[in-house]
Amino acid sequence: MTTALITGASGGIGAVFAEQLAARGYDLVLVARSQDKLQAIADQLAAAHGIQATVIVQDLLANGAADHLFNQLEQQGIEVDLLVNNAGFGAYGEVADGDRQTYLDMIQLNVSVLVDLTHRALQGMKQRRSGSILNISSIAAFQPMPYLAVYAASKSFVLSFSEALWYECQPYGIKVLGVCPGPTETQFFETADFPDTLAASGQSLDSPEAVVKEALRALDQGHSNVVTGGFSNQLVVNSSRFLPREVLTKFVGKMFSNEK
Repeated sequence: MTTALITGASGGIGAVFAEQLAARGYDLVLVARSQDKLQAIADQLAAAHGIQATVIVQDLLANGAADHLFNQLEQQGIEVDLLVNNAGFGAYGEVADGDRQTYLDMIQLNVSVLVDLTHRALQGMKQRRSGSILNISSIAAFQPMPYLAVYAASKSFVLSFSEALWYECQPYGIKVLGVCPGPTETQFFETADFPDTLAASGQSLDSPEAVVKEALRALDQGHSNVVTGGFSNQLVVNSSRFLPREVLTKFVGKMFSNEK
């Protein structure tokens, strides 16, 4: 059996990855902070699909979190065949008015933890000359985003890192994919403290089920990145190819401003 490790697995896109990978026959390692939510997902998927589902309750921002996580995997004899780096968060608002520690934590979780877990997983994958890494970026990666400045910058890192790693890992039979969803039906807007007028602006949201299905299809096909969703998401990511960056930044800033 192959094993998938999923961070941020207690809800949203992470929980749907768990569902769809279990349906493919993957054993699971589910990582998040909520014991109750993780255990409920693990029990349900193990019963439904006859797979092994291991729960590891871990705050990935805690000191030594990656060491603790991989030590538990080693103690249980678990090798990671597919790493899904899904944990992350955003925060809405002007940088100057926001909480500095929140921004530093965002960079730590969205970037540093992702690189740390990726590097650790790659050691075994390179030895076995097989494996897959799936990093959740965003369509926010393709342009500067006033009022989501740190989040968008962190997702730009994730996309660039994933695409470079895709090339580096090809000689070892390892697949790497950067996934760029648009607005999705998750708790992102609530967690990021979006104003109600923006979070409910009438924009259609993609389902996490559709995002995960497209991501796994792109991984199967060996792509370096995938923009999930419909035409509007493609329009967003390609706008930077045709508009001067200052013009694009002003447009995005007006779109996300809470003062309209």
